[in-house]
Amino acid sequence: MVVEVGSVEIGRVRMQYSTREDLLGETVISGKSQAAALVYHRDDLQRVDSFFLMAGHGGGKQTARVKLHRYHQGHEACLWLATYLSSNPISIVSSSSLAKEMLKDHDAIFANHNPPIAALVIAYGGNDILWNPLGPDWRMMRKVLVRDLMSNTSLDACYNLRRQEIQQMMEEKTRIGVEFRKMIGELVILLGKTNISDIFPILAPLDLQGIERKAKVVFTWADTILDSVINERLKMEAGGEKRSKDDLESKDFLEIFLEIKQQEDGKAALSMRQLKALLLDIISAGTDTTTTTLEWAFAEMMQNPNIMRKVQEELGKVVGMSNKVEESHISMLPYLNAVVKETLRLHPAISLLIPHCPSQSCTIGQFTIPKGANVFLNVWKIHRDPEAWEDPSEFLPERFLRDNNGYDYMGNNFNYLPFGSGRRICPGISLAERMSMYMLATLLHSFEWKLLENAELDLSDEFGLMLKKRIPLVITPTPRLSKVELYK
Repeated sequence: MVVEVGSVEIGRVRMQYSTREDLLGETVISGKSQAAALVYHRDDLQRVDSFFLMAGHGGGKQTARVKLHRYHQGHEACLWLATYLSSNPISIVSSSSLAKEMLKDHDAIFANHNPPIAALVIAYGGNDILWNPLGPDWRMMRKVLVRDLMSNTSLDACYNLRRQEIQQMMEEKTRIGVEFRKMIGELVILLGKTNISDIFPILAPLDLQGIERKAKVVFTWADTILDSVINERLKMEAGGEKRSKDDLESKDFLEIFLEIKQQEDGKAALSMRQLKALLLDIISAGTDTTTTTLEWAFAEMMQNPNIMRKVQEELGKVVGMSNKVEESHISMLPYLNAVVKETLRLHPAISLLIPHCPSQSCTIGQFTIPKGANVFLNVWKIHRDPEAWEDPSEFLPERFLRDNNGYDYMGNNFNYLPFGSGRRICPGISLAERMSMYMLATLLHSFEWKLLENAELDLSDEFGLMLKKRIPLVITPTPRLSKVELYK
């Protein structure tokens, strides 16, 4: 039922719109650089605050998002938002029960993603593990990633490299990778930006916001770097160049990838394009999500200094003040593990996950989701559901100690989904867990941390592809270990 017809100006483009009754009720579309959906409840047509959506990934203002979540708290668990501004409807699932239906009961149907234009450019035409459609290529790439790269054997083989990186961080040698991290940051920003070309494909050739052009610049830079590194490694192997003892004792992901290519001997082997796409996935996902999680963990501990003290006391008992943290210590640090889990509960790195795209129309709860829709899973809301979590807005690591209740990262408990669930669950969970725990343990064990004098702690977030702090955290370290050589 059409109840209103008008127009909307987006940038310099004026688009026609209409509202129609569907899912939660009439949906009015308006906005300028973003697509804002004003949602009305089916029963009383009560207007709630606008929620800013981005094409492909969720974006906008924190206040609007929080108000939408508060509105949902007073209604049944079937929580959806649908817009018909784009060629594909956009829906948001904010209920653990519906998430379970979607990612367990109908997992195969929802096991695809709609790649935005920026992803098609940056991810080698969507030829990576994230955007590849469900099929033989995706299964082959996931098998390589999970079985060969993210297995305990492979991660153990790469431990010396992770240890060296942590040590370089301790020695303040991190400026070497400043340009690299800057470009990865730009990549993440481009993937998280609202692109009007994704909402209205007819406008894609115009590239009104220049996102495709910028994505091509980032892609060219990244592809050149990857080509250089791969070619250098291939030359070393072809020339029989001997490696140092330290190098022989450790492997990196590129070496493992190249070994796999040689072993496959052309049978369903990774193409060089797929290899580079997977490497870029690992680098970009591992860089930004880990640093974002660490920043939120420190911010919460600055707000709750007793929690930091408890972690440091645990580290002192397990590691000792005359030793460095090693990965072998991690399994003996339950309170630190609880801090990381609680950080990912309150501040999931990707709060709406990557939108799922049903391969056919599917009924979830009482709603029918059409084929090709973009379906977001609102993990931010699910993780703060008062029916599932006591004091849901409080940072309480102890909740994961007194009642573990299956709250691991594998997506089996649908009240806790920081890495998603089902076929499209993040394949790099094991590496992310190791890196976040290892880095946080090292930083807390090695230094005391304080806010700058007269600085105020701000815990508000900036909503985008990554759920980052609106104001970056600035804190100062003071060495706390007993020996200077432990910092070298």
